[in-house]
Amino acid sequence: MQTPSSSVRGLAGEYRDSAAGTLSSIVKIPSFSGKEEAVCRTIASLCQEAGFAEVRFDGLGSVIARVGRGPRKLAIDAHIDTVGVGDPSRWATDPFSGIIRDGLVLGRGTADQKGGAAAMITAGRILTKLGYDGGFSVYFTFTVLEEDCDGLCWRYLIEKEGLHPEYAVSTEPTSCRLYRGQRGRMEIEAVIRGVSAHGSAPERGQSAAYKAARAALAMEKMNETLAVDEFLGKGTVVVSKIEAHGPSQCAVPDQGMLYLDRRLTWGETAEQALAQVRESMGGDAEKVSMPWYDGKGWNGATYGQDLYFATWKIAEEHPLVAGGKDAYHALFGRLPEVGKWTFSTNCVAICGKHGIPCIGFGPGDEDKAHAPNEHTRIDDLVTASAFYAMLPIALEESWKRERE
Repeated sequence: MQTPSSSVRGLAGEYRDSAAGTLSSIVKIPSFSGKEEAVCRTIASLCQEAGFAEVRFDGLGSVIARVGRGPRKLAIDAHIDTVGVGDPSRWATDPFSGIIRDGLVLGRGTADQKGGAAAMITAGRILTKLGYDGGFSVYFTFTVLEEDCDGLCWRYLIEKEGLHPEYAVSTEPTSCRLYRGQRGRMEIEAVIRGVSAHGSAPERGQSAAYKAARAALAMEKMNETLAVDEFLGKGTVVVSKIEAHGPSQCAVPDQGMLYLDRRLTWGETAEQALAQVRESMGGDAEKVSMPWYDGKGWNGATYGQDLYFATWKIAEEHPLVAGGKDAYHALFGRLPEVGKWTFSTNCVAICGKHGIPCIGFGPGDEDKAHAPNEHTRIDDLVTASAFYAMLPIALEESWKRERE
C-alpha cells in the first residue's frame, strides 16, 4: 500500500513535463507590475483545468485558487509579476522565449517567481488527483504588484477581503531550501536645499550638490554602524539615487535629493531608521521622510501604503517549520537545509505586518532574480510541487500526533 508521501512523490515525477510546460507557457506572457491581466487569466484557466475546487480573482486582480474544504487555512503564494528585461544584449536567448532545454526553463520570471507558480499549479493537480479532503483549505494565491510594492497584494487580501490563513508559504526562490525569515526594508527620501548663485561666483551660494555628496558619504559611514541579528544578519543602507540641479548649467545648484534603500534587521523600526538618517545627515538634509506608494491593479483597482516592509522571522522550533521539515523528510528521506532570504517577499505583510507565520520554499536560485539569462531547474519544479502538496498532509499528521 502506498504511503501519502510516495503517492505525492510519484505524481510529482509523473507531472514533471507538465510543470515545465506550464512554466514555459506563463514565461512567454510578459507580466510587468500592473500589467498582469493576460498571465492572470492564463493561470486561472490552468487552475481550472487542474481541477481546483474554486478559482476566482480578488479585488486587486490576483488569482485565488483553492483545494480542499477543511476548517483550517493554509496559503501558498507566488507573485506573478516580473521586473523588466534590462539590457537585452545581456541575454543569450529571448527573455520571453520560455525555452526548455538541458533540464532548465529559460526566461524572465522563471526564478522570480513564475517557477513557484508553476509548481503550485502542479501541487494543486496532485492534491486533486489524490482526492485531498483533509483538515485544510489550501489557498494557492497568484498575486500582483509585488515587484513594485512587496506585500501590498497580501495586505489587500487580509485587510480588504478577510483572508486570514493559519499558516503561509512563499514560493520565492530558495533553491529548495526551507526559509524562516528575512530582513525588512523601507525606502527613504532626503530633500536637500541650497542657495543658487552664478557659477562664476560659487562663494555667493550654497551648493545642494555638495550637501548631497556629504549626505551620501554620511550614509556610507552610517552603514558600518547598523545593528546585527544573529540569524538575519546586519541592517544596511545604500544610496540608490542622487540628484542635484539648479536654475541653469552655469549656476550653483539649489535643489537636491537622495533616495535610500534601507534593510532592517530584527529589532530595527521605521521610526528609528528615519531618526538615524536625520542625525547622520545633520543640517545637509532639510527633510527626511518615507514615501507613499499608490498601487493600481490591472483591473483598475487602487490600494496604497507607506514604503515600509516589516522584518519577520519565526523560530526553528515553530510548528510550521517543523511541519515543513516533516514534509520534506517524508518525501526525500532527509531534512532540508534551513535558512533565510537576502531579499524581500510578500511575507513582510503576511508575517511582518499581520503576524501570520510564514515559511519559504521555492524552486530556482535567489541570485538569478532580476538577472539576465534567468532560468530554473525542472528538477526544482518537481521537488517544490511535491513539497507543497505534502505540506498540508504533514501538518495535519503532526497536529494529530500532538493531540493523541
